[in-house]
This record gives sequence, structure tokens and C-alpha cells, in this order.
Amino acid sequence: MERGIGTSRGIGIGHVIVVDNGNLEISRLNNCNPETEKSRFYKAREQFMTQTENMLSELEKKLGDDDKDALVLKNQIYLIKDMTTENMIVSSIENSHICAEAAVEDACSKLTEMFLSMDNSDMQQRISDIVDMKDRMIQILQGRKTFDLTHLPPDTVIVAKEVQPSMTASMDTAHVAGIVAEKGGDTAHASILARALEIPAVLSVKGILDKVKDGDTIIVDGAYGEVFISPTERTLSIYEKKKRQYEEHIRELKTFIDKSTVTKDGRSVMLAANIGGAAEAAKAVKDGAEGVGLFRTEFLFLNRNSIPTEEEQFEEYKKAAVLMKGKTLTIRTLDIGGDKDIPYMGLTRENNPFLGYRAIRFCLDRVDIFTTQLRAILRASAFGNIRIMIPMVTSVNELQQVKNLVIRICNNLDRNEIQYDKDIKIGVMIETPAAAVLADVFAAEADFFSIGTNDLTQYTIAVDRCNENVAYLYSAFNPAVLRLIKHIIECGHAAGIEVGMCGEAAGNTMMIPLLLAFGLDEFSVSTGKVLETRRTIADWTLKEAEQVAVKAMTMSSEKEVSDYLSSYISDRKKN
Repeated sequence: MERGIGTSRGIGIGHVIVVDNGNLEISRLNNCNPETEKSRFYKAREQFMTQTENMLSELEKKLGDDDKDALVLKNQIYLIKDMTTENMIVSSIENSHICAEAAVEDACSKLTEMFLSMDNSDMQQRISDIVDMKDRMIQILQGRKTFDLTHLPPDTVIVAKEVQPSMTASMDTAHVAGIVAEKGGDTAHASILARALEIPAVLSVKGILDKVKDGDTIIVDGAYGEVFISPTERTLSIYEKKKRQYEEHIRELKTFIDKSTVTKDGRSVMLAANIGGAAEAAKAVKDGAEGVGLFRTEFLFLNRNSIPTEEEQFEEYKKAAVLMKGKTLTIRTLDIGGDKDIPYMGLTRENNPFLGYRAIRFCLDRVDIFTTQLRAILRASAFGNIRIMIPMVTSVNELQQVKNLVIRICNNLDRNEIQYDKDIKIGVMIETPAAAVLADVFAAEADFFSIGTNDLTQYTIAVDRCNENVAYLYSAFNPAVLRLIKHIIECGHAAGIEVGMCGEAAGNTMMIPLLLAFGLDEFSVSTGKVLETRRTIADWTLKEAEQVAVKAMTMSSEKEVSDYLSSYISDRKKN
């Protein structure tokens, strides 16, 4: 059995097809004709863009026009068209007299170095886009055909060094039972696409290409990151049963799409989704979300060389609001810094970026950028049910400054007779101990709360959630975190405002009974967890959840709490 990272759940059983286009050999001679090579580059670029647009068209047929995952290949079109990329390639050809292939390779190496220098795993994962773009450009320049995945036999399991986005886009997905690769992680675009297409995938399986050959029987367990090559009859039988059980589980979840989110004894709660763009709003609604509890606007600022204009932001927010069809759309204002760096913003490298110049601190300092975003949000509010959410607050003064700025913008919109929601709500993310302790004070100023458990946990326990050496300490089940969550909800309700949660804990099966008992009003989870969360909530009565919470809150350690909840839930399933 081989291990890797399970990046797309499900169990795939089938036969291996090894995808290996071989090494692309490139001449490094420096005696090429610059005009000829520039002409070759421009022709190849046009062919590349046409090819990629065709891939996007095919992918949209599989996923739907409004699916965000169908747009990941646009990154490559943007990169190859970008003036910086073009200038690097053309300058290399003109100054070094190298061939177009070598110039493309050198430019992509520089882009890769730039992305690697960023302290952001999401940005580093985009290196696969650059590698994919480079390989396809060189193949076009050399007149080589790529590996054909458009017509595959049934129950095919793709095994590759790295599953590049273009490979997944062109794949005959109807006949793909699983994907395995030596490289890649959970946020790689290939993983995103595999999840959208519901193909089990396990990536980062070291040395897998040396251990398989075409035709081998293979099992892919995308939940646990396990791969079985040439399994025994007993193992095969076990996993065939698991596959049937998983497929039955998925069918059951889909019955919850059009249901309300209520406990077994009838208490209603709001189940919302976390999204990163307007197109994902459609997926949220399709997957049964009753609103959006977190629109991460920083994704609008990534993958570009300049700040998005007011019009660009307005169109994105407006599209999301329209797609939500009157359901609540909570837009979080720009949350950069920490692990989210945007090079053109000119942020200086900090020793403690999570404690530094980030989120609302940046926005209140760069009022020009912040005003542009708030104007765009306010204008979009005329087209749907939008709320504004401020991240990383630590003092009430920050919220008051935002509210004053919004008033000034609204006055300007009024003078120009521009429509907006005059009753738009402004809330805060409670994700710092300071805000949690002062929750009663914030509740008097805010229209709603949303608890960001990811940051609240790391700040409360003083644990860097990106540091593998102390990762074992990072848990929202720490009693200190649980007490803060309970306190925040109580303060919000005492002031008559709603309290939601948009951190990972909101979709945690063991955390849900505690949150129900604490009285959480809104659970906002990733789109892939919406139905699982609704089903879990429907399985609890408020009375039972309160009994569990009372006992859990008497415990003094994270281990004691998590062990108790795990054991209790396991016993419930048996009974």
C-alpha cells in the first residue's frame, strides 16, 4: 500500500494508464535568428490561447458555465498574455539569440522563483499552472502531440508525475475511476478540478511511477490518501464494498439539497457557504446553501499586476448578488497580509506577518484602496441582499472608523444619485482574543458577528497553524477556544444580533453539537461540506446537544474534549 495526500474523496477501482510525455529537450544554442524566433513565439502563443479556450469550453460543458472550477485554466491565458511574461521572453530572444523554447523555459523559471518566494501555499501551488503552460508552449513550438486522454477505456486510473490542469480539462472523465500523481497538494488546480468532477484523487505519492505499469489493477482511496497496487482478492472485495457504501452515502446527501436546515426537534439554523468568487455563488446555491457567510474578496486581487478597479469589483459583487437570488451574501473586505501576500501591493516582509500589517489594519491605512472596494460593494448592494463584514478587528474604534467611512461614501453616492441598500448591515469577524473578550462592546456597534475559528484558535493558543512543529497544539477543541466561542455567542444574543461562524470548525462533525448547544445562528462552510453539515445538524436534538456540551465544557484539555466527543459520536452510530 502506498500513501499520499487524499485531495478528492471517493474510492476508485480500475486499471492503470501511465501518462508520461517524456522530457522536453531544448536547444540552448545562442545563434538563433531573433526575428524568426519571435515570430515562432507569437504564433505558438496564439495557438496556445486557442487550445486553452477550447479546453475551457469542454470543461464548462462538464461542470456548467457558472462553475468556478471551470475557470482555472484562465490563469494560464493571463500568464502567457501578461506583458511581464512577454517582455521576459522577447528580451531573452533578442539579447541572447536563443530559441523561443529556451526563452519560454527561462521566463517560466523566473515566474516559478517569484511564486516560490511567497509565504503562501495557495500561491506556491500555482506553480503547476506555470509548469503546465511551459510544457504546452514548448510542445506547440516543437510540433509535438500531447498525450491523448480524450478517449479512455472504462475504469481508467490515471497515474502521472504531475496531473496538470490542462490534462484534467481534456480528460474523458466519464471513464476515469481515479487519479494518482507523484506531485501536487490539496489546493492544486488539478485537485480542485478532480473534486468538481467527483473523481477520487491521491497526490504526492512518492515514486509511484516506478511501481506501476499500464494495465495494473489499482485502488485509489481519496479520503485516506491510500493507493493499493495489484491488490489481493480480499483487499479488492473490501474496497468494492466501501465504494458501494460511499456512493450510497453521496446519494443520501443529495436528498438534503432542497431541505431546510433544522435539528431533529425542529430548531432552524442558517446554513451558508464560504466562496472565493462570484461563479462559486452559483455552486453554493446549487449545493443547497441558504446564503453565503463568507465571500473572500482577496481572490479578486490575486493573479494580476494591479489593483482591480471599482468597476471590476462592482461587476463581480453584483454577479454574486444576482446569482444568490435574494439570499444573504456576506462580503468580507480585503483580508491580505499574514499568509496572503499580493506582490504589487508592496507589503514589506515581516517577522510575524500574522501579527502585523494585515486585513483591516492595511485597509484603514490605505483608505484609497478600501474606499474603492466599499463603493463597489455598496453599489452592488442595489442588486441583492449584501452584508459587509470586517476582518481582524481588535478594537471598537476600527469598526467605528469603517462605519464613518461608509457614511461618507453613501453621501457621495446619494449626491450622484447612485442606488444602494440604505439599510446595509455591517458586521465583524471575531477572530482575535481581543475582539472575543470585548464581544459585548462590539455587539453594541456591529449588526452581526461571524466567528473566524481558524485565526481565533491560533491566536488564543499562540500556535502558528502553518508551523508543523507545533501543529499538534492547534485545535478548536481547546477549552479556552470553546469558552471564547460560547462567550461570543452569548454576547451577540444579549445585544440582539445574529452570530455565525465561517471557520473550519463550523463544518466539523464533532463540533456541531457544541455549536448547536451554544446557540450559533449560522454555520458557514465550504461548498463541499454543505450537505454533510445539514445532515449532521438534522441528526441532533437540541436537548441531546446541550447534554453533550455541558459535559464537554467541564473538561480541562483538548484531548479530553475530543476523545469524549469522538467516543460519544461513535457510540451513537452503533446504537
